[in-house]
Amino acid sequence: MIFTAFSDGRFDLAGRWTRCALGSGGVVEAAVKREGDGASPLGTWPLRTLRFRKDRLSAPATRLPLRAIAPEDGWCDAPGDPAYNRPVVHPYAASAERLWREDHVYDLVVDLGYNDDPVVAGAGSAIFLHLARDGYPPTQGCVALSLADLSTLLGLARPGDGLRISRA
Repeated sequence: MIFTAFSDGRFDLAGRWTRCALGSGGVVEAAVKREGDGASPLGTWPLRTLRFRKDRLSAPATRLPLRAIAPEDGWCDAPGDPAYNRPVVHPYAASAERLWREDHVYDLVVDLGYNDDPVVAGAGSAIFLHLARDGYPPTQGCVALSLADLSTLLGLARPGDGLRISRA
């Protein structure tokens, strides 16, 4: 199954329309996506692993691979580092985003198969499907849904399914 996020903030959740947030830099062709541009890359990206905060939520019902987030979990966003666009453990010598956050956006977070096979330094990292903030403000390049909608998606998703980012 392919779930689709449109550049105008609509999301096709298996035939039901809902709302999503996308990157502050809009949507761009994957070939021109760059680290830090805030853009969401156009294309279809595999749903890889669901990570969740077990101190805040029970393990969601899903067929996707599941992993609890630990306080030291991170994701490298330093283009020159060998672990670029890969999970890392904090403290980490290079720049790396923390997955254990004070806000709730990463209480449920799915890593998308963007720029991961092969990894291209500087082409963008940490493109996730995660929880939206109140009011659906733009993300840093990710796709964000409400807790109810992301939970529904997770219940439907199977390994091999994808998320398409498309122009409206």
